[in-house]
Amino acid sequence: MSTATDLKKSELLDRATQLAVARKGSGGPPSGEVGDLIRAYYRHIGADDLAERTDVDLYAALASQFRLADNRPQGRANVHVSTPSHADSGWSAGGHSVIEIVTDDMSFLVDSVTMELARQQREIHLVVHPQFDVVRDITGVLESVHPIKDESKPPTEGAIRESWMHIEISRLGIDEDPAELEEAIQKVLREVRDSVEDWDKMRAQAREIVEELTSAPPPLDAVQIERGRAFLTWLADDHFAFLGYREYHLEREGDDEILRAVPGTGLGILRADQDQSRAFAKLPEAAKAKAREKTLLVLSKANSRATVHRPAYLDYVGVKTFDENGDVKGERRFLGLLSSAAYTESITRIPLLREKAADVLARIGVEPHSHAGKSLMDTLETYPRDEIFHTPAEELAEVTQGVLQTVGRRQLRVFVRRETYGRYVSVLCYLPRDRYNTAVRERFSQILLDRFHGENVEFNVKMSESTTARVHFVVHPPLVWVAE
Repeated sequence: MSTATDLKKSELLDRATQLAVARKGSGGPPSGEVGDLIRAYYRHIGADDLAERTDVDLYAALASQFRLADNRPQGRANVHVSTPSHADSGWSAGGHSVIEIVTDDMSFLVDSVTMELARQQREIHLVVHPQFDVVRDITGVLESVHPIKDESKPPTEGAIRESWMHIEISRLGIDEDPAELEEAIQKVLREVRDSVEDWDKMRAQAREIVEELTSAPPPLDAVQIERGRAFLTWLADDHFAFLGYREYHLEREGDDEILRAVPGTGLGILRADQDQSRAFAKLPEAAKAKAREKTLLVLSKANSRATVHRPAYLDYVGVKTFDENGDVKGERRFLGLLSSAAYTESITRIPLLREKAADVLARIGVEPHSHAGKSLMDTLETYPRDEIFHTPAEELAEVTQGVLQTVGRRQLRVFVRRETYGRYVSVLCYLPRDRYNTAVRERFSQILLDRFHGENVEFNVKMSESTTARVHFVVHPPLVWVAE
């Protein structure tokens, strides 16, 4: 049964439709179609969000978006930023500025655009995000628009599915240029398109590497190769959001080690070839020492945050390549984000992590089914998952032993790990629960920023069922080496 607010929404949309049919609106869809289109446009918007809007405002917003959609060449996105007012435009968005987007329907659109707005510290007041099946001519001119009756079914022949986004943000300042915001949104949409279009190619590349490790394995021990194969297979099995891929040659110039991008190998957010005068990275000392190591996988965090999907630092998965003499000659690099399952699934079911957990138990000298072994596994299961991926087994064994010693004790313990390539410093802080509060966390953050000369610090808090609080800080230094 409809609530009173639902009825008010329906009545408001009816009045907006009548306005359009009477030709008193601001132009837009054909009058015979506007009723279905306006209901589809606002279908997922709560009645309360429309309560303060007039019929003119609702219809004019659709008409404005319809005009933006009038001509969109294939593979392009239309973006427009404005601050409509009754005086200038004949309608208003409650005094807010409006971002209008018309583009092909793709994964990650809303998340990626709102991430960019959050990065710019813009407050979002309303997101309208309908999809329509659209017919365009060969030049991109709009011919017809149809509401979607069943989103699980593909568009009818000759039509394409589009996302029409209307996002209301706090009013732009008088000194702000809407064109700059439009270009920032366009950049994000291009990266979304590149990632989505190349997703299958990147996943196929991972599977191709798995096949090569079987048919033409590098001169490494069989255990390392098998673990690498299992991990890459696991990633390709929907446990990794592939966002970028590129191949690199490792070259020596004097005392320097150089990673040089291979033209034509980029996919996703790394699709565009770099300027060849800049398409290399001279490795810092910490990375130089590791570059020639005869290990198959390189797991780390990239220097930059993802602009697609979710606002986390990109996961970096490198697969080293070897020449006929068995020396490292380069790297095949994937950038992306581990899936939520990678953080919630038991480590006993994740390649590399299950072997690392067994290695930690063996180093500490406990049996898996003993009381000490179960306590250790409980600690590893709740340990920051990224840390298990990136911490060597010998270091992880030392830290987890220390963590176990904090259980039930009212003491402060801090464990510091510098990332192998100098991209960040990870700090695990354990303290009594009743001693933890926001002021303590902020003080810790400032101390770590000062101590490690950081540019910013992330944190994650976990309260255990015992007497302990755990705060995981990640301190990021200024970017001095960007090799993506």
